[in-house]
Amino acid sequence: MSRDFGRDKRLLTPSQFKAVFDSPSGKLPGRNVLLLVRENGLPHPRLGLVIGKKSVKLAVERNRIKRQLRETFRLHQLDLTGWDIVVIARKGLADQESAELARHFSKLWKRLSRTPSIAPSDPRSQV
Repeated sequence: MSRDFGRDKRLLTPSQFKAVFDSPSGKLPGRNVLLLVRENGLPHPRLGLVIGKKSVKLAVERNRIKRQLRETFRLHQLDLTGWDIVVIARKGLADQESAELARHFSKLWKRLSRTPSIAPSDPRSQV
């Protein structure tokens, strides 16, 4: 699997987001952020971002956070196979520096990768 971040690696439609919001398999709280995850049965993870104006006021900060999130996700996606992930920003997330955000999300991705998933990537688990 490549480490790109194409359309197939994103949650795009409201129905895809709704599926994760309505029945998450798990919740991973972090500092100023909440991750909702749901098994997707695909050989790759998908990411959706919810970063509203109420939680992050300035557009430049929202865009910086989204860029940082996408990059850390892209680097860790091989470990996250089989998950739909929605990241919900909370107040105070914009106060973190980019390096601190990268460390924080790397830890969250590692925590999520230790969570068991029903991923079709391992043929032995489908017996």
